[in-house]
Amino acid sequence: MTAAMAIAGTLPAKATDLQFYFPVAVGGGAAETIESLTKEYMELNPGVNIDAVYAGSYQDTITKVITASRGGNAPQLSVALSVDMFTLIDEDLILPFDDFIKTEEDQAWLDSFYPAFMENSQTGGKTYGIPFQRSTPVLYWNKEAFAAAGLDPNTPPANWTEMVEMGKALTKRDANGNVSQWGVRIPTSGFPYWLFQGLTTQNDVILANSDGNQTNFDDPKVVEALEYLVSLSEEHGVMEPGIVEWGATPKAFFEGQTAMMWTTTGNLTNVRKNAPFDFGVAMLPANKRRGAPTGGGNFYLFKGTSDEQLSASVDFIKWITEPEQSAKWTMATGYVAPRPATWDTDTMKAYAKDFPPVLVARDQLEFAVAELSTYQNQRITRIFNDALAAAITGQKDPATALQEAQAQADAILKPYRVGQ
Repeated sequence: MTAAMAIAGTLPAKATDLQFYFPVAVGGGAAETIESLTKEYMELNPGVNIDAVYAGSYQDTITKVITASRGGNAPQLSVALSVDMFTLIDEDLILPFDDFIKTEEDQAWLDSFYPAFMENSQTGGKTYGIPFQRSTPVLYWNKEAFAAAGLDPNTPPANWTEMVEMGKALTKRDANGNVSQWGVRIPTSGFPYWLFQGLTTQNDVILANSDGNQTNFDDPKVVEALEYLVSLSEEHGVMEPGIVEWGATPKAFFEGQTAMMWTTTGNLTNVRKNAPFDFGVAMLPANKRRGAPTGGGNFYLFKGTSDEQLSASVDFIKWITEPEQSAKWTMATGYVAPRPATWDTDTMKAYAKDFPPVLVARDQLEFAVAELSTYQNQRITRIFNDALAAAITGQKDPATALQEAQAQADAILKPYRVGQ
């Protein structure tokens, strides 16, 4: 019996068919790598057939998963955002992995993931998600642009003040005030709450509790963080005003439209392949403390699945999260390998020696916090994102926008606090 088989028992001799939904939210060879790894597993386990379905974005994937499950046609396993855990529990669609922990080896596997990633994977004493394509936002900077602006190309901003000061030196304006290069770009579309959570964490405030039923949107420290984000455009003129597009940010960086950008470490391989200049990668700049949210997707197991399918699903998840497979995934995408054991492989040691920026997001986990996640998560994050947009576009001042968002969130989450 292989190590991967221990957790699930011996797989049946007859063919077992699995449907596996997965999203891809970054550039690079993510989809191709998933398909390659899935094919490799099937070659090693000829009794298992896995239909790996690329389900689109994270939003597309969770919508398809819920729709299929309600229709009685749930996939056996899926990667979905770690923050969708409470939603999937609330919909009564997923099973805890604890039900499949039978041996000491099984428990050792479950305990082998970085604690920062498990914060968005566990609740109520149970583990509902297994970290896979996990990430944190990091700072990328154009070393050539830094040198041209008279800045040390090997020294990124260490704190909020330095990011503004360097941003001013890096912003290029012509005589008419037209900007050809902005100092910094922090996306405020797509996942605005996530990049903004970098700022709130650095300002030493947590947006939601670990039970997923209480938010702190109107905390003065959250207001201060939003005021700082708005000031980058309105006061300091170092970032493009208005909503900054998530999807267009790497391209803007490659084309010299911004000298610094905040985006996921999951874009690391994309940047390495496509940036036409020497670039650096750093932890996000600090304020009261260092910090960033974790992000990305977990594996989930779905109800309505036969015992044979569950056995094969858990076996596949255990196999694909083993160090060698995890190393292939990290090198192909830039996502953070979610287990320390992966970083101890000769494969990853050689990769990190050749490309040290891959270590930045891993090292930032020491300062990371759980990504914003609550019950009714899509409703709550939409409310919060709308509040951020209202402040960024000048429709409301930050304090008012966040107070209104907190009131709406309280109305939605109050029923989940009954009995506490």
